[in-house]
Amino acid sequence: MSWEPSPLQQERIAFRRRQAQRSTLIAAGSSVVLLVLVAVGIGSTPGWPRVRETFFNVDRAWEALPTVAQGLWLNIRVMLVCAVLIVIIGMTLAILRTLRGPIFFPLRVFAAAYTDVFRGLPLLLVIFLLGFGVPALQLRGLPNDAVIWGGAALVLTYSSYVAEVFRAGIESVHPSQRAAARSLGLTYRQTLRFVVLPQAVRRVLPPLLNDFVSLQKDSGLIAVLGVIDAIRAAQLETAIDFNFTPYVVAGLLFVALTIPLTRLTDYVARRQGWYGGGGGPV
Repeated sequence: MSWEPSPLQQERIAFRRRQAQRSTLIAAGSSVVLLVLVAVGIGSTPGWPRVRETFFNVDRAWEALPTVAQGLWLNIRVMLVCAVLIVIIGMTLAILRTLRGPIFFPLRVFAAAYTDVFRGLPLLLVIFLLGFGVPALQLRGLPNDAVIWGGAALVLTYSSYVAEVFRAGIESVHPSQRAAARSLGLTYRQTLRFVVLPQAVRRVLPPLLNDFVSLQKDSGLIAVLGVIDAIRAAQLETAIDFNFTPYVVAGLLFVALTIPLTRLTDYVARRQGWYGGGGGPV
């Protein structure tokens, strides 16, 4: 005989279903009202027709879309390569800062100085220094590609932030975990690899993904070096007729690229208990 909920439980389930439907309707209604008010408020301004033609021209958007999308593909490639390097360098710096014993003091000082310097320097300034300064030295064997030096600036800056994220995760692991691993005969390296790092990475995954969301957007800063990415492509398209719609197209493409990772970050954070129960699912 299959189990069936009691009449009282069925009433509770029906009540919760009605409450969920009611909340959904209220949320949808309030959203529609807000959008209508915003649309009416903006549309009633005197300069809206000019703004619509200059920034939201649909025909101009379709014309600029292929060129801007081609530039966005460069941003995606730069972001993916930089993300791998950032994780490797950030993890290395975090491990260096957590090494114990006086013999490792120079390594700890180097890692601390690295994170302090590159967290203090604005990213745009680092891009200028590397993108224009290093090629000007004319050192033999070094590339002159602006994409490489723009990506290097992203790696140097973001690895300092990611290093602190990893270090926070490593230091959040209770010392008893290390002691238990050493009592079982594991070496320091084995303890770090099999006990500490797996727990640390799992704990810092949400803030780590947030850093990569920022990296997606900041990859567009390499445009200041003349690299034809999405932003630079939009600038060139705008220079044709001084219509700024290509910039809006570039912004929409960046948003479409960022939202999936943002939702993934929220999902991971919610599963790990980073978010509380208030505020709704969004």
